[in-house]
Amino acid sequence: MNARVRVKFCGLTRAEDIATACALGVDAIGLVMTRRSKRFVPLEQAAALREAVPPFVAVVTLLLDDEDDWVREVISRVGPDLLQFHGEESAARCTAFGRRYLKAVPMGSVDDVYTYARAHPQASGFLLDSHAAGAQGGSGVAFDWTRVPRDLGRPLLLAGGLHAGNVAAAVSAVQPFALDVSSGIESAPGIKCARKMQQFMQSLASACTDQEERREY
Repeated sequence: MNARVRVKFCGLTRAEDIATACALGVDAIGLVMTRRSKRFVPLEQAAALREAVPPFVAVVTLLLDDEDDWVREVISRVGPDLLQFHGEESAARCTAFGRRYLKAVPMGSVDDVYTYARAHPQASGFLLDSHAAGAQGGSGVAFDWTRVPRDLGRPLLLAGGLHAGNVAAAVSAVQPFALDVSSGIESAPGIKCARKMQQFMQSLASACTDQEERREY
């Protein structure tokens, strides 16, 4: 397992939630910029939220088969560190914007993850989520973690149905580079719960400590 499992809290819409997330030690926050999502953040609001993020915390903007002009406007106005493509975007399209990107793998419809990943050789990492192709993430439903491949040649980010109650099992089963959580830390779509965020990070810390102690014996 990695020495430390990174964390992205996704679907944030409020400055106070960003402040809480960063105080808890997350590595990245995600802003949903596809307009079809119930967690969508308008451009002006997203730019303000981006300014609220402290140094050394990455900002990731999530997009889903959005038109090129919109993607370029998001990049210009928000200035994300990474783009996260959640749709059927080709590798050529993902790389056309000149930004590092993550590619979501829709585990609800993809059978051969290796083949899917090979189509995106320039992806900085792969986010395995429980949704099917064309659908959105953030459903609160997990997929079968035994389907996660051992080596995709890029960092693996686990998403889909994660929460404080199952994060230990997720870390043990998958040993991911990072975890991506949205609905599992919410009180409503886009509205994060400080208590759930804290519980998630505490559960993750305990899980990583337990695994480290087991390796020492």
